[in-house]
Amino acid sequence: MSVPPKDSRFRSMIAFHTVTSVTELVAGASLLCLPSTALRALVGVLIDAPIPLTVARVAGAGLLSLGIACWLARDDVKSCSAKGLVAAMLVYDLLVPAILAYAGLGAGLKGVALWPAVVLHLAMSAWAIVCLNRR
Repeated sequence: MSVPPKDSRFRSMIAFHTVTSVTELVAGASLLCLPSTALRALVGVLIDAPIPLTVARVAGAGLLSLGIACWLARDDVKSCSAKGLVAAMLVYDLLVPAILAYAGLGAGLKGVALWPAVVLHLAMSAWAIVCLNRR
C-alpha cells in the first residue's frame, strides 16, 4: 500500500521505519557476526567467553528481525501493524537507554558507543512518540 508523499504524518512514520530499520540491521549484524567487537564498542570490555557471545548473537538475531520488520512496514504505515511496530519500538527505545545508562553509571562500563547509543535510543523514542501522536 503506497502512501501519498504529501501527507507529513505518514512521511514521518516512513522515515521512522526506515531509520529504525537501518540502525537495527547494522546493530544486529554487528552483534551476530562480530559480537566481541560490538560488545567492546558498547561496554568497553573485551568479552570472549562462549556464553556472553552466544547471548550477544541471539540479541543480534532479534535486532535483525526488528530491522526487517521495520523495513517491510515502510510502505504500509496506515496499517494497525505499522502503528503497533512503532509502539513496540518505543518500548524498546525507552528500555535500552535505561539499561545502558545503568551499565555506564552503575557498573562503570565505558564503551565508546555506550553514550551515543543512549542518546540515539532516547531520540528514537521521542520520534516514536511523535509518530504515534500524529495518527
